[in-house]
Amino acid sequence: MSLLIAIDQSTSATKAILFDSQATALDSVSLEHQQHYPQPGWVEHDAEEIWQNLLKSTSQLCSRNRDKLHEVRGVSITNQRETFVVFERCTGSPLASAVVWQCRRGDAICEELRQAGHEAHVAEKTGLRIDSYFSGSKILWLMRERPDIAEAAARGDACVSTIDAYLVHRLTGGSVFATDPTNASRTLLYDIAKRDWDADLCDLFDVPPCALPEVRDNTSMFGETDLAGALPASVPICGIMGDSQASLFAQRCYSPGDAKATFGSGTSVLLNIGDLQMPNCGAVAALAWVVDGKPTYAWEGLINYSAATIAWLQNQLGLFDSPDEAEQLARKVDSSGGVYLVPAFAGLSAPYWQPNARAAIVGMTAYTGREHLARAALESIALQVRDVVEMLAMSGVRPTSLCVDGGPTRNRLLMQMVADIAEVKLISASSPNFSALGAAMAGMLGLGMAESMNSLSELPRDVTLFEPQMKSERLGNLVDGWHSAVRRVLQ
Repeated sequence: MSLLIAIDQSTSATKAILFDSQATALDSVSLEHQQHYPQPGWVEHDAEEIWQNLLKSTSQLCSRNRDKLHEVRGVSITNQRETFVVFERCTGSPLASAVVWQCRRGDAICEELRQAGHEAHVAEKTGLRIDSYFSGSKILWLMRERPDIAEAAARGDACVSTIDAYLVHRLTGGSVFATDPTNASRTLLYDIAKRDWDADLCDLFDVPPCALPEVRDNTSMFGETDLAGALPASVPICGIMGDSQASLFAQRCYSPGDAKATFGSGTSVLLNIGDLQMPNCGAVAALAWVVDGKPTYAWEGLINYSAATIAWLQNQLGLFDSPDEAEQLARKVDSSGGVYLVPAFAGLSAPYWQPNARAAIVGMTAYTGREHLARAALESIALQVRDVVEMLAMSGVRPTSLCVDGGPTRNRLLMQMVADIAEVKLISASSPNFSALGAAMAGMLGLGMAESMNSLSELPRDVTLFEPQMKSERLGNLVDGWHSAVRRVLQ
């Protein structure tokens, strides 16, 4: 049997997973990394810690499966997308903290660029908005704050990349510095129609093109690695894809009109549109994948805070000890009692795109308890998904069903809320590792372990269906209350 190791480098952890050729996860190891908040609105990771966690997780996985290592055909990578790191080309050592997609330090620069009239030009080339969710403004911030890094980048001594290319560089001992189109297209530096770094955009964001990685198709080879000696011999790195697009790929959303939602720290709703079309509302355009030189595009609705909202209630307020307890609490009441939690901790993204909005809990009374806050937090996730579905409908396509994945899909109450409030049928995958699986499936295709995308579609999977059940009057009241609460944080 042929096997493949997938590395899932997410916002919260680095996971190594051993897959067989039937897309079954045989074993996995996960190590969390620290979240750094140096000041309000800023979020950083230690890129060296991420690298060390990759080595530790893959080493543990391989140690537990020594009898199978001779069957490993390759290594695939999926990653948190817009987070970027600057590192030394010769050593791979980070020159600064990795700046996370949630970080808002680029807000002032984004406003500066919008005021200067660059938004339409940037959107036309990238399919994105000028927003610090994406990498460009934060890279420009770093270049301004650290002239030494800017000079090193201009000399070609420093590399600027998303996490995938950083890991490839280190896994290959510096012999390969390459990324894929799904990650490149999240930087505000990449022309999604021409599928290449754009000189004008690089100049706008002060990024020397020589500091950027080569862009290869998702199913291409990205060098070889033995995982720092964890494998008995080097194998190809094949199958690299940003986490949200990887889950779209794993969900077999291969036809225009297919849609999925991945629930993690944030939520990404992706709709396969086939050929490139620019949306006419708050959605952004994205490269879904490029296979054999042929691109597939998608529209995306981005939600900054979903599961991260539950983590905030747990870690910052101490309302419960685990996400499972949040579900148990929420089930104790049949409504939030008029309480709404608007999780604009890092502004609101689609469809509002208001970076200056800040979180609020509204509607509390002396009757409000922990259970109402827990339920309001879950409802906020579902209500944001509804906002995105309605936004996509304004662009001409309203999904009637969503394939869903990610850790929060284990929360059956949340999934029923999403189906009820967004008025869509949910097709929930049983596996919690869909981003890793998508990268692995791309790797299988590139390595010849799968003949075609049709054969990938035939791989077995277990799903659970959630149908909308909420009565229209109750739903209308809930949505009206949500929009009223959102308006308060947008003022």
